[in-house]
Amino acid sequence: MTRLACLCVAAGLLASAYLPSTALAQSSAHEPRSPATAGEPAPASGVALTEGEVRRIDREAGTVTLRHGEIRHLDMPGMTMVFQARPASLLAPLKVGDRLRFRAEKTADGYVVTAVEPLK
Repeated sequence: MTRLACLCVAAGLLASAYLPSTALAQSSAHEPRSPATAGEPAPASGVALTEGEVRRIDREAGTVTLRHGEIRHLDMPGMTMVFQARPASLLAPLKVGDRLRFRAEKTADGYVVTAVEPLK
């Protein structure tokens, strides 16, 4: 192996050793997780909210049925479906017929609403 080839291999090894630790440090700094949410994906804070309408609320089960438009980050067309609400307190101010914007995430348990914003 030539000296130049050895230098290229060494530089590649150094770069590969450095980059994963940098990526790990960046992802953990921007997406803190608590032990309670360690098994679930971190919320996508940069994700656009989706418009929808409340069709049904089951406060006891902590679910809300929403008729919604396309949810692009989940590659989901517009439809009516049931979501878990986390935290369930998101359901407190809602009533059937309310128009809102919401953030949904996919977890191991299914689809979850993690933020709501009323529309005027």
